[in-house]
Amino acid sequence: MSEDTPTDEELPEEDAAEELAEEFDQELEYAAEAEAAEVRGEKRPNLFLRLYRGQTSFDFIGNRRWWFGVSAVIILVGIISLSTRGLNEGIDFKGGRSWLVSSQTLTVAQATTAAKGAGVASPTVVQLTNQLNGQKQIQVTADLENVPAAQQQADLLKVQAALADAAHVPRNAVSINQVGATWGSNVTKKAIQALVIFFILVTAYISIRFEFKMALAAIIAVLHDILVVVGIYSIFQFLVTPDTVVAVLTVLGYSLYDTVVVFDRIRDNAQGLGASGRITYSEMVNLSMNQTLARSINTSLVAIVPVLSVLVIGSLILGATTLQSFGLALVIGLTSGAYSSIFIASPLLALMKEREQRYITIRQRLETRGDRGPALTPAMVAAMAGSSGSKGGSRSKGATGVIRPGAAKQTAAATAAAAAAGSGGSGSTTRAPQGSTRPAGNRPPTRPRKGKGKGKKR
Repeated sequence: MSEDTPTDEELPEEDAAEELAEEFDQELEYAAEAEAAEVRGEKRPNLFLRLYRGQTSFDFIGNRRWWFGVSAVIILVGIISLSTRGLNEGIDFKGGRSWLVSSQTLTVAQATTAAKGAGVASPTVVQLTNQLNGQKQIQVTADLENVPAAQQQADLLKVQAALADAAHVPRNAVSINQVGATWGSNVTKKAIQALVIFFILVTAYISIRFEFKMALAAIIAVLHDILVVVGIYSIFQFLVTPDTVVAVLTVLGYSLYDTVVVFDRIRDNAQGLGASGRITYSEMVNLSMNQTLARSINTSLVAIVPVLSVLVIGSLILGATTLQSFGLALVIGLTSGAYSSIFIASPLLALMKEREQRYITIRQRLETRGDRGPALTPAMVAAMAGSSGSKGGSRSKGATGVIRPGAAKQTAAATAAAAAAGSGGSGSTTRAPQGSTRPAGNRPPTRPRKGKGKGKKR
């Protein structure tokens, strides 16, 4: 190499920025070619393969009215149901009566049938087991507050007799107890206090770690989950127990976790591609969501499927009714949390950030120049990052990675292909961009960079 020829390490920073801009233009050209091929009816990979390869470009922000509309309808119907019907509270919240019988043979199903036969409309039956001696007990609880006082005593004795006959024990072996609402009200107060502290700490953390608008969007998404869960419980009159309250509080942390992962990718892209002024903030959020989409789907399924299995198999098939209240609230809350982290939090953030003067200017400039191309996919960004990183042995500031399955395997394959091409004896090496999923030969040739090859004047 000539002494006057600058090496890649000596290239000034503006040349690295220009190089990234050229790669950006090439990726947009390839995106246009891919869209044209789709218009011509050429076969494209199915959705699963495109998601796995990072080739999706779903427009989450452009369709935000649909996402907001669906949530608004569910919340509005829930509020109407709450104001007219209220919640179906268990006896822990409004009080009631309970019967307790010790039996090794009586099942939950048999006790439920006996209680209903004695005139109790909606009994709650659970099996309690003493872990020390293995003794089993069946507890039946019911709300008799709406029953006239003169009839309550008769109903208590009828249920007692029915349970004694079903368990084959003397009538006095079935104990009758009064259940108060004090414990349920204490649980509710503690839950509200925990919720307030949770919101304060989350707002402070996200504001410091990211920014206040991200904290605001995350809190609105969590409030969305609470309103959806409460609304669904009111609409379908599911029984509300202390287990329900605990499950809802558990779900809030999961919803926030998934939202923060997406926000972290948005922040990284804002410091890279967003800083170049070549895409709007909404387009950058769309890209970030497509980059984390596979991960969000996988984590949601991993969380929901086991809980759903416990609810269906454990509660409905095997009769473990103690799991029903907790499992049902978890399934509804996890589903709502997965929805809000994808379709509520990030679109809300884009809506707020697009009002900032900086991003208003970028959008106006791009619309005036007509410098708008097809949407970038995670695979294209990975190709840009790999191309920039392979020049000079370092990655430019604007290069942004991709979170998607299979990226490591594709990177290894690209590296092996480059090594094989370099050992062919021609003395030249064919560069394969890291993370690219483009078929061989489809990548446009690299444009010559301005000033490259010119001697450096001393």
